[in-house]
Formats: sequence, C-alpha cells, structure tokens
Amino acid sequence: MLRPGFACNLPGPEVTGIKKEREMDHMGKTIADSLVEVLIHAGVKRIYGITGDSLNAVIDAVRRSGKIEWIHVRHEEVAAFAAGADADLSGSIAVCAGSSGPGNLHLINGLYECYRSRVPVLAIAAHIPSDEIGSGYFQATHPEQIFQECSVFCETIMSEGQVPRTITMALQTALAHSSVSVVVLPGDVAAKDAGKHQVPQRVIHASKPVVHPSQTELEQLAGYLNDGKKVTLLAGAGCKGAHAEVLALAERLQAPMVVALRGKEHLEYDNPYFVGLTGLIGYASGYHAMMDCDVLLMLGTDFPYRQFYPEHAKILQVDIEPARLGRRTNLERGVCGDVRDTVQALLPLLKEGRDSKHLHKSVERYVKVRKELDGLASGESGRRPIHPQQLAKVVSDLATENAVFSADVGTPTVWAARYLQMNGKRRLIGSFNHGTMANALPQAIGAQATEPERQTIALSGDGGLSMLLGDLLTLKQHKLPVKVVVFNNEALGFVELEMKATGYLETGTDLSRTDFAAVANAMGIYGVRVEDPDQLEDAVKNALNHDGPALIDVVVNRQELSMPPKISAQQAGGFSLWAVKAVLSGHGDELIDLAKSNLLR
Repeated sequence: MLRPGFACNLPGPEVTGIKKEREMDHMGKTIADSLVEVLIHAGVKRIYGITGDSLNAVIDAVRRSGKIEWIHVRHEEVAAFAAGADADLSGSIAVCAGSSGPGNLHLINGLYECYRSRVPVLAIAAHIPSDEIGSGYFQATHPEQIFQECSVFCETIMSEGQVPRTITMALQTALAHSSVSVVVLPGDVAAKDAGKHQVPQRVIHASKPVVHPSQTELEQLAGYLNDGKKVTLLAGAGCKGAHAEVLALAERLQAPMVVALRGKEHLEYDNPYFVGLTGLIGYASGYHAMMDCDVLLMLGTDFPYRQFYPEHAKILQVDIEPARLGRRTNLERGVCGDVRDTVQALLPLLKEGRDSKHLHKSVERYVKVRKELDGLASGESGRRPIHPQQLAKVVSDLATENAVFSADVGTPTVWAARYLQMNGKRRLIGSFNHGTMANALPQAIGAQATEPERQTIALSGDGGLSMLLGDLLTLKQHKLPVKVVVFNNEALGFVELEMKATGYLETGTDLSRTDFAAVANAMGIYGVRVEDPDQLEDAVKNALNHDGPALIDVVVNRQELSMPPKISAQQAGGFSLWAVKAVLSGHGDELIDLAKSNLLR
C-alpha cells in the first residue's frame, strides 16, 4: 500500500508525455519514420485502421509527420474496405493497417475485396516482437502466410537494411498489378533506428502503356466480326475510359450492348446501343440480346455466370489480363489488350453498312423492359410496406449529378443495378466480385474521406449494416457526411429468394425488427424512419440535404421478387416446391403476401 502523499511525488501523465516527446525529438529516424516518409512521397494522405501496441511506433510516426491523417475506424475489416474505395476513387495507392494477431486478421475480408476488385492497396500488418516469433507468443500468427492468397506482394521487414526498399517494392507492385501488397512489420523493429538509408523523392512509377493485339490478331478478330450477321457486345469494367470508342464500335457493328454490373457506371449513359444487364440481376432484354447473337464480343469483362453465355455463337474476348481469356466460356479467339487501345486499332478493319435488325429488335425489347421496371418503382399513400424499387429510384432522382453510391451485396445491389442512373460523373462501387456482406458503409467511409465535398450514399441492407453497425460512429467522429439508406425488410432478402428458387423453406434469415433511425439518433447522427410511400420523397430529400451524416431507415417489402432474366426449369420447380412446403408447414400467409406484393400491383 502506498503511504499518504507518495503519489504526489510521481510525474503526472502530462509530464510523462512531455518527457517522452522530448526523447522522441532527439532520437534518430526510426524504421517507422522511414515507412511514413515513403508513404508521403507516394502521395498517401490517409491510413485507415485501429491502433494497438504493435503499431505504436507507426502511429507516432504518422502523428509527428503531420501529413497523413489517421482514420480511426471501429473494425479493421472496415479499414480495408475503406482503403479499397479510397484507391478506386483516387486512382492511386491507399493504405490500411492492423495490429498484431487479431488486428491484422480482421483486415482479411476487406483485403480480399480489394484483391478481387483490382484496386491498389497497401496493408501494414503489425507483428509480435521479432525475438518471440516462433515461440507461440501472445497474439502470434503467421501473417506472411495468411495474406499470401489475397495479395500480390507479402514480405516481412526484420532490419533497417530492408527500408525503404521493401516498402517501395510493395507500393510499386500494388500499383503495377492494381492489387494488394502487404508489409509485415514487428512492433519492435518499427521502433529501431532506420540507419542512413535515404528515401528517394520518387518512390512509385505509374505507367500507362499502349496495349493492343498484334496486327495479325486484329485482322483475325475483324474477320469474325465482319462475317457475323448479329453481333452483340458484352462490356465490363475494363471499358473504363473507353465510352466513346466502345460506342463507335457498336455503331460500326450495329451491335446491341449488354453491360456487366461493373461496367454499368462506365457505359450505361448516353448510349443508344445499351440494352441492359444480364446475369442474376440483369434484364430479359440483355439476356436475349446475347442468346440471339451469332457473334459475341467480350470487352474487358470476366462475367462469371456460364449459364448466361450463348451456346451456339462464336465468342471473342479482349482483356488486358491474358490469364482471363477463355476461363468463363469457350472462345473462337481471345486477345490481350486494353479495350480503348484495341478498339481504336480495330475500327479501321471493320466494314460499314451492316444490317441493323438485330440492334433494333434488342433495343425495342429493352425499352419495353425499362418501362415495366419503372412501373414497379411507384407507391400509393398508405399502402405499406414501401416497394424497394421506389426507394432506389427516389434516391437516384434526388442525388447529385456526381454522387458516389456504394451498395451492399444482395437486394440493394439488385435495385442499384436496375434503378440508379449513371451519367459519366456518378460512381457505383460494391463487392461485385467478392460478394461479401456489409461492404456499403465501409466503402462509403473511404469514398467520403477521399472526396469530402462529394455526396456519398451507402445503400445498405439491414443485414449488412448490422454486421458493422459500430462504424456509424466513424461517420460521427470524423464528421463524414455520408448518407446511409437502409433497405429494412427484416430479413436476409436475397438469401430468402435463393432458398425459394431451390425449394427450401426460409430458415435462419429472419432479422429482428430494428429502428435504425433511433440507433443513429442515439449516436448523434440525424436519423429518420419511413414507413409510408407518401413520406418517402421528402424524407430522402431532407436527409440528403442534411449538413452531416444522416441515416434513412426505410421499411421495405420483404416479399419483393427480384427475378433473374432467365428462369431455369430447376428454379421453377424449386419455387413450386417452396410454395407447397410453405402451405403444408403452415406458412401459407407468406405465399399470399408474395402474390399480393408481385402480382396484385
């Protein structure tokens, strides 16, 4: 027990802090300092993460630099998602960090998303003390093994001789491959003296080479296209920056253009050849445009669903990554090239004066489908619950012309794909390849931090938002004016639809009734709950105009069907089996609700 007055003789925390600061000011440059210096020279403005003792030296180096902002999230998974959105919008390297053991393990899912979406991200994975590696120490893992599958570079720094070279290699590799690099850094090593190694002023080298197939390959490609009578284009994210060229190609070929989801933001607008999306969340018009063609030209897309490719058409593929050629469907010809460069080189080889019947038929189908979809995006005063289509359309109509949208996987992505109108200035990001839940809010955090003056809207499902709900507090703490739109249907809606389609009764999909607006208000965030269609437009308008973060909790119809453009016999049989099971197990009311929601409108 301390004797009376003893504590008075101890230095207070403020004195200890001042002493520590003076010690740090007089010591040499640490490895952590070199790391931060490299990041500054690379143009990094933010690091997303959660601090921990193994990151102390890095955090302190960030603080003393005064040039990088530390975005304190509530879960490291959010840090990785946010960094991915940051990289996507900025077009440059973004950084996230996790402390040793559980801290950097939490980065994994978000880094998989970055890896699958091909955005350049550096993850700093702090590690246990270097002399304890291999001893089964507290929080011990093997990060150099764990991150191998979701990165193109993963190396451990153990001495000052590796700095800054290992860090610059990590950054350059991430940038070159548009992918993830991981640097593993034990906490004690980060605090060591960096030695006399100088950080170069230029630490990364961005290059945009002209890449197109050889003349022989171009002539072969042109031969197939010139021989085709009904050519259809399937265009994806690889068409970014090639809007004019791809439209010129469609005009020359008189080809309808089907767009994969990740290509929507780049090609949907000002496009008379656009006939919709295909796949599980596509349109019937897009599906038929592909099935009716005799030549399908894939441009910058790795569209994964094999059942939506035509069986009898000749299929051609252009992709900047040659390893992707032919991995989704059999090809007549696959070539490596940037879409913009390849189309520019290909156009002079294509004949003019083609028949336009296939194009006109496909466009007419799309106009009809679009009219039907827009007809579903309506509501009547007092008729509850609100149709999610109406919510998506209202948000699209009221959002700014350069808004950034992020969409949770599941039904929010379906409604975003069908109702968000792109215009060449708006952005749409999501987990469209990795397919993880809970991505919308974290990606919105990264997008808003990157472009603070740009309207950012997260389209969240109640299931997805619940998973990482704590990071609403990140919006509050960092004053990020993200608008969170919650599709609250009290269920894992898309999972339920998949169960219905295969004949299973919904099990484990219920979500307890939650007033997310009340949760937001309790956090000090503007929140409003909407249950009546007549109140929807004003509520969305007020939230979007609010000066600060806002959450709109909209009670939407649980039984809304988001039907794919192609219904297989197995799915039809499964759905019938579900209906029979629902009645026999006493859930006939769900069948009635389903009919009311989708037939009696």
